[in-house]
Amino acid sequence: MDGVSVITNPTVSVRVTSTANSFEALRRFNRGITIAEFKCKLELVVGIQASCMDLQLFSSTDAFLQKLDDNEALMGSYPVDDNCRIHVIDKSGSGSGGFEDLSAVEKFQLPDEAYDKRSESVRSFLKKNKAGRFNEEKAAQKEELQVQRDAEEKLLAEALAPGLRCEVQLMGQPTRRGTVMYVGNTEFKPGYWVGIKYDEPLGKHDGSVNGKQYFQCQPKYGAFVKPQFVTVGDFPEEDFGLNDEM
Repeated sequence: MDGVSVITNPTVSVRVTSTANSFEALRRFNRGITIAEFKCKLELVVGIQASCMDLQLFSSTDAFLQKLDDNEALMGSYPVDDNCRIHVIDKSGSGSGGFEDLSAVEKFQLPDEAYDKRSESVRSFLKKNKAGRFNEEKAAQKEELQVQRDAEEKLLAEALAPGLRCEVQLMGQPTRRGTVMYVGNTEFKPGYWVGIKYDEPLGKHDGSVNGKQYFQCQPKYGAFVKPQFVTVGDFPEEDFGLNDEM
């Protein structure tokens, strides 16, 4: 009867974890190296000194098997199979997770006076080219334009009042009819806003935004629009013939 020979793969792929971080790395190692040599290779993977390592072997389903505590033994003498997990414990007590906790890293911040003196900084470039917030003329024009827009919006809002019938014409949307329910400032956005109760459920809410009730209406009948999109007048509710008998 012929003898039976068992051929074992000379290398094995294992998952490597450690107490130093939360990452899992997949690496391939030679079964013929000693545990001491294995620890030296793991230094580059987990960042822990070989002399400070304790190794634990887990199965492919993460069930604990045993410790790898004989530095002179070959790795292949342990039941290390593909997809097993080697967990590295740092017994130096230098602090787990130190590489991940960025809040513990002291951050360098250059004082404003020193930063202003640097000629190659972004701030220096903006100043030299009068760009961004350093373009005083452009900033003044922008502020003046905003003041003008606010004044025009206020005049339009003053021409509106709760109870008036209206039409709302937003860009790219069909004309909607409804009743003005609110005119004024809001907490959700700056400027003047007009609260509308539509004749149909074409709105977004019931007159409340972010928990604040500005007016009352049925759900999906309420909306807020800018004054320039509202036209008041004699706009009776449209009859779509929904109640006609068939």
